[in-house]
Amino acid sequence: MDESSSPLLALHAGSRELETILSNTAAPWARRAWAGAAVELPLLLRLALPAVAVYLINYLMSMSTQIMCGQLGNLELAAASLGNTGIQIFSYGLMLGMGSAVETLCGQAYGAHKYNMLGVYLQRSTILLTVTGVPLAVIYVYSGPILLLLGESERIAAAAAVFVYGLIPQIFAYAANFPIQKFLQAQSIVAPSAYIAGATLVLHVALSWLAVYKLGLGLLGASLVLSLSWWLIVLAQFAYILTTPRCRDTWTGFTTQAFSGLCGFARLSAASAVMLCLETWYFQIMVLIAGHLHNPQLSLDSLSICMSIFGWVFMVAIGFNAAASVRVGNELGAGNPRAAAFSVVMSTTMSFLLAVVAAVVVLFFRDRISYLFTGGEAVANAVSDLCPLLAITLILNGVQPVLSGVAVGCGWQVFVAYVNVGCYYFIGIPLGVFMGFYLGLGAKGVWSGMVIGGTLLQTLILLWVTFRTDWQHEVEKAHARIAIWGDKKHSLQHD
Repeated sequence: MDESSSPLLALHAGSRELETILSNTAAPWARRAWAGAAVELPLLLRLALPAVAVYLINYLMSMSTQIMCGQLGNLELAAASLGNTGIQIFSYGLMLGMGSAVETLCGQAYGAHKYNMLGVYLQRSTILLTVTGVPLAVIYVYSGPILLLLGESERIAAAAAVFVYGLIPQIFAYAANFPIQKFLQAQSIVAPSAYIAGATLVLHVALSWLAVYKLGLGLLGASLVLSLSWWLIVLAQFAYILTTPRCRDTWTGFTTQAFSGLCGFARLSAASAVMLCLETWYFQIMVLIAGHLHNPQLSLDSLSICMSIFGWVFMVAIGFNAAASVRVGNELGAGNPRAAAFSVVMSTTMSFLLAVVAAVVVLFFRDRISYLFTGGEAVANAVSDLCPLLAITLILNGVQPVLSGVAVGCGWQVFVAYVNVGCYYFIGIPLGVFMGFYLGLGAKGVWSGMVIGGTLLQTLILLWVTFRTDWQHEVEKAHARIAIWGDKKHSLQHD
């Protein structure tokens, strides 16, 4: 293959240049860092900015569906909110987690020039996620009784179940979408996904309006359109893979090799799912706990507003999470330990600075920010009281998701899963309950305990582990991982 002419190998020139700059120990550290930043920053932003756009647009699709359902009445709003923020987040987190295994392997294989394996990993992950989607679909079918068991009223549970039925096709769209996204991201192909998502959002809003208001299909119509929109994204991205010259070496067609090595692939995927699901569900649990506080309506209203603001800023961090995972995975696969370590520093620094800016804005507008959502003075005061905690959370989550992306790029999912269980569920939640209920601090106490006991501790542990990492050893582990899952013979032996 002619490296100078292949669009797939454009990234490798930057990687080699970065490693050369950082290896020049004769130059002062500050000069190497400045020159390295000039190379790394464009590579990082080329990944992060379109990824942020994709996540924000996907967030808007779900939000627009919820808003249109809300125009039908309070019952429909409650049903759509429950389906979107409860059951859908459960499946989204699980599928995203299961799909991050392909992120590790595709990123490292691309860096190691094992291009043909990216298509195999894509197919292998899609098979695994599709199988995972079957029990999820059963849960969706029985969502009504499940919601009743969780204490929801019969009217809300019945309406939410109707909405959730229309989301069943979306499960299998997730199963195809996440591997496709990671396949493209590993090659630094992110902008096409952003364009596809943007075009789909426009179409989604028009079709939702038609289904809900003109055809009178109500909740079921709204959720079916949401499922259709996700499938349009999947089909458009796959059509791009089939037609673009940029994927001619990484997608070589369907192969039975995708069915080999599934057990080992499933183990890494399961660890990824545990790691990301525990993170995704953590703040949702905080909202559920707040519902049992004294004056629960005020607590829920104020927390929901803060969580909405947090959600928007969190999408930026998730974009840098994806970029960090790709950059670290590529550099480890390419055998560039210094470049991998420098990518970690750059991605964490950029995400942290953006989070600090967001935190300053939140604190500056703390007394007025709630009026974007509601006009109540009591809620405005409660939100203002929570804004310092929101600012701290934004700053921590400007660092933590990026470190999680580094973990995915390195294949540390099992370790991080254990860290998340300990920090979030054995320390954070009990401390939040203690401060909120037993110390009588209410929503502020719940949030303080969960941030201090969970998010801060987890972030410090990941910072320490990342700082202490032997990047040359990580390169060797990446090459060993590629060898294990790099061909059919080894995959079968590994199983």
